Amino acid sequence: MARLKELYNSKVKSELQSKFTYKNVNQVPKLEKIVVSCVTKDVVQNAKIADSIATDLAAITGQKAVIVRAKNSIATFKLREGQALGASVTLRGKTMYEFLDRLINFSLPRVKDFRGLKPTGFDGRGNYTMGMKEQIIFPEINYDKIDKIRGLGICFVTTAKTNDEGRELLRSFGMPFQKNN
Repeated sequence: MARLKELYNSKVKSELQSKFTYKNVNQVPKLEKIVVSCVTKDVVQNAKIADSIATDLAAITGQKAVIVRAKNSIATFKLREGQALGASVTLRGKTMYEFLDRLINFSLPRVKDFRGLKPTGFDGRGNYTMGMKEQIIFPEINYDKIDKIRGLGICFVTTAKTNDEGRELLRSFGMPFQKNN
């Protein structure tokens, strides 16, 4: 499963170095981490939903999820400081590349009417964020055992300085971005 890491070390580094004319191999952008999170307002009424979300994220990523808690109290949302809101997982190293490989090769092709990822999810510094409308696109999730279909946020943090560098890095891993018309 470390196929993407080997691909990065052998092929991607040299392609990006020649395309962006880096003088040093260490200037070539790389993938630092992937953050997978799920936060929902349903947790405010029922705190056990946070455990369900954490279980789903652990199955999807292969790593234990951390419960996300509110930093501030907001009366209009009936939210108290320290109250659970959802769960999050930060992936690095081998598990990060395994998750990326499964996402590109198994999960994204299972999305109904998939035409590619929108290239507008970049933040100006080479990091890419995408949303998934349902967690059932991942083969690790058993459709019969989930209580409700929930969306996920997936953030790819890179060392790239610009959106173009980050886009080329993710594209070289096989990320299926939409073509510019």
